[in-house]
Amino acid sequence: MKKILFYTNQFFGQIGGEEFAYTEPFVEEGPKGPAVGLKAAIPDAEIVATIICGDNYFAENIDKCKDFIRAQVEKYQPDLFIAGPAFNAGRFGIACGESCKLVQDELGIPAITGMYEENPAVDMFKANCKIVQTAKSAAGMRQAIPAIASLAKKILNGEKLGLPKEEGYFPMGKRVNVFHEKNGAVRAVEMLIKKLNGEPYETELEISTYEKVDPAAPLKDLKGAKIALCTSGGIVPMGNPDHLTAASAKFWKKYDLHGLDELTPGKFESVHAGYDPVYANQNPNRVAPYNVLKEMEKEGEIGELYPYLITTTGNSTSVADATRFGKEIAEELKAAGVQGVILTST
Repeated sequence: MKKILFYTNQFFGQIGGEEFAYTEPFVEEGPKGPAVGLKAAIPDAEIVATIICGDNYFAENIDKCKDFIRAQVEKYQPDLFIAGPAFNAGRFGIACGESCKLVQDELGIPAITGMYEENPAVDMFKANCKIVQTAKSAAGMRQAIPAIASLAKKILNGEKLGLPKEEGYFPMGKRVNVFHEKNGAVRAVEMLIKKLNGEPYETELEISTYEKVDPAAPLKDLKGAKIALCTSGGIVPMGNPDHLTAASAKFWKKYDLHGLDELTPGKFESVHAGYDPVYANQNPNRVAPYNVLKEMEKEGEIGELYPYLITTTGNSTSVADATRFGKEIAEELKAAGVQGVILTST
């Protein structure tokens, strides 16, 4: 009987919610969480064990987690590795992607996961493993499990897979020769005619499209303007009292800076997992230059400095969450009379 090793997070592993996001990886024999549904959908295979790890722990200890997963693969010798599905959960998606990439690229074992199209891990890992397209949230679990199981059964049986669209996973960026009855010129003309006639057609080459955002009008007079400082560099008060995540942030925070002329080392720190925080912790103003803006305020180069720091972590944050952050922050600043924003990253 073929063997499957499964990976999931603290929530789907039935350990707990966000309060258990720092759970270190551990393994339980047999199927747990979504793997129970997979077992029923793939009766000819055995899910030998389930690896469970907290999302925050994985994001901040990727190498340790990969070593743990590598050890479990060596122990159980699976024929297939399945992670998730992560839906639109960014941190979980990255953990699934990193796990599948490790198992497939380094250990030579096929790997499958599942995610929603806007999960940032899709673009990061779709070239490394098969990512089955899922709904946005766990409400789509009943559809995700059969889709993953269908692909898993074909892989375990050594069947030839169809094109990504036929099998339900995201294209991996590979070009495959396919024989058609009609040549490319004829097919192109047929598609053009359908398009001109308003008829449905299917392109053979997807072109990426991006939303265009018109820039705001420039400020005419900085000396009379109220300016705010925002950062996606993860600068927070020491100890991270609100538990801002190191990656795939789901919220932003506002911190009171009344009476401060700078972000003092030892009182502020970086919790960002996308860069080495050593120099930022030595001087948080390197990421969020509050000290320079205070000097500009005192010298009259800007009218007034908004006395709060607005912060989040930008790495691996989904487009949907980032868009929401922007709207919420804009409303907050507009209500406070802010006319301009300095947004720093890393």
